[in-house]
Amino acid sequence: MNEANLRLIMDKKQLSNILDEISTLLEIKGENPFKSRAYMMAARTILAESAEPAKLVASGEIRKIKGIGTALADKITALVTTGKLDYYDDLKASVPQGLVEMTAIPGFGPKKVKKVYDELGIASISELEYACKENRLADLAGFGAKTQDKILQGIAFLRKYRERHLFHRAEAAAKPLLEAVAGHPEVIRAEVAGSLRRKKETIKDIDIVASAKPENADAIMAFFVSLPGVDAVTGQGTTKSSVVLDHGISADLRIMPDDKFPYILHHFTGSAEHNTAMRSLAKKRGMKVSEHGLFDENGDLIPCQNETEIFETLGLAFVPPELREDHGEMEAAAANAIPQLVEMDDIRGILHCHSTFSDGANTLEEMATAVRDLGHEYFGICDHSQIVVYARGLQPERVVEQHALVDELNQKFNDFTILKGTECDILNDGSMDYSDEVLASFDFVVASVHSNLGMKHEEANRRVIRAIENPYVNILGHPTGRLLLGREGLPLDMNKIIDAAAVNHVSIELNASPHRFDIDWRYCKYAKDKGVYISINPDSHSVDGLADMRYGIGAARKGWLEKDNVLNTLSLAEIQAFFARKRGSR
Repeated sequence: MNEANLRLIMDKKQLSNILDEISTLLEIKGENPFKSRAYMMAARTILAESAEPAKLVASGEIRKIKGIGTALADKITALVTTGKLDYYDDLKASVPQGLVEMTAIPGFGPKKVKKVYDELGIASISELEYACKENRLADLAGFGAKTQDKILQGIAFLRKYRERHLFHRAEAAAKPLLEAVAGHPEVIRAEVAGSLRRKKETIKDIDIVASAKPENADAIMAFFVSLPGVDAVTGQGTTKSSVVLDHGISADLRIMPDDKFPYILHHFTGSAEHNTAMRSLAKKRGMKVSEHGLFDENGDLIPCQNETEIFETLGLAFVPPELREDHGEMEAAAANAIPQLVEMDDIRGILHCHSTFSDGANTLEEMATAVRDLGHEYFGICDHSQIVVYARGLQPERVVEQHALVDELNQKFNDFTILKGTECDILNDGSMDYSDEVLASFDFVVASVHSNLGMKHEEANRRVIRAIENPYVNILGHPTGRLLLGREGLPLDMNKIIDAAAVNHVSIELNASPHRFDIDWRYCKYAKDKGVYISINPDSHSVDGLADMRYGIGAARKGWLEKDNVLNTLSLAEIQAFFARKRGSR
């Protein structure tokens, strides 16, 4: 192979990157530091060479460069001549990809990556972020609270370059944009649209639609692209402008005359599948619908003041934005059977939260008081069980201590009750981390998986179903253990899990943390049909984290859930009866 062909296979930047990655992989694996350093230095040397690797290999000069020994020269030659290296492929296969990705966090090098992986099992950026928010790194040797904060800052910096974003981050970025646009004196109406309005679990970009007189559109667009937080302008026109925010999220603004506003709001809310179903229905009825309007068979615009009138003209009940995924909403709207979706005001208690007994940031009393101040009837404390050492899981004697404190605090309240709960780990074989004797001391038990998430499908199903069948388990916590944009979680057959929950009178958690949203909203409708209660829990590790409940409500609404489908809309007496029912059937 001649030099020209070799140049096509790999240039010096590509080669340098591979050598640098090998160095990182070796360091993560804890290999001889001199070996790791040799690859790092070779990467720098190759990059500094004036000649391309093709020429160095073809001429034999690669073997004369100081610091590049025979073995390394052979590997470089293989990479340059074939584009492949078995040693590199094997090394990559031996290290979770997420560990390498974590090294991109500023100040978080391979040694720290190895430390958190070895001691906490953290294998992705999202897991690392979640662990920091749970204070897991605060007590880890060589880290501490300040390091935790720096890691979170580094993750925030890195996230600017991600293609998708967690819901709460996109919502926070969209809020000031919408407020600014809606507050512009020439804007008539403005709303957030897109997947953010539909409350999808992850968001690609922000869509805002507005109405104004055509002669004012240019001025509004100029205002939009110059707003604080805009990092780059990628397009600017009279009807659409696009920017990239300093959060790394892209945002579009579309402006139409006010008589077109309902149509663009509906169209750009989507989803694409819902819009396709709407177009198909309109066609059957001799009409046409698009972002430009709803037209009759003669092509004349049918005036609609809002989205409700669009649906009514097509013979449909209003479809809430959360349901617009073509998951049966068209048929329900035609039959006037759109559910009365659950609201935040329907919630009567908050379950599954943590305190300083395990890895929480606030005391049990502080957490309970905060829940009471929200106007709720009850609070379920659920600190970790004993096997979760990294989260200071409670040994049985600590459980006794916590229960004594709960009894003491309950004496102080005459209109509020703390329920004794636990987030008890489901072990690999499906058994529980506490004995039946300890489990019986709790008012309710949340069973969760936190380890060995890479199990095979059938094995994972058996593990979780056995836990559901345990006579003391009342709620299956974050069933798959997924972290959005971080890890997939257990490969469960959720229909089978829901079936088992129905038979065993077990509720399934919809974890309200925007890092989780687990159970996935797509399975809530099946759970509803099977009569399985969904428990919307914040899994809060601080008082501030209680606010995540509103995200959980959004996900529940997206899953077609009504008040009667949600466990913690029950009164204190009703939820205590639910917890007692399973134990009474033993």
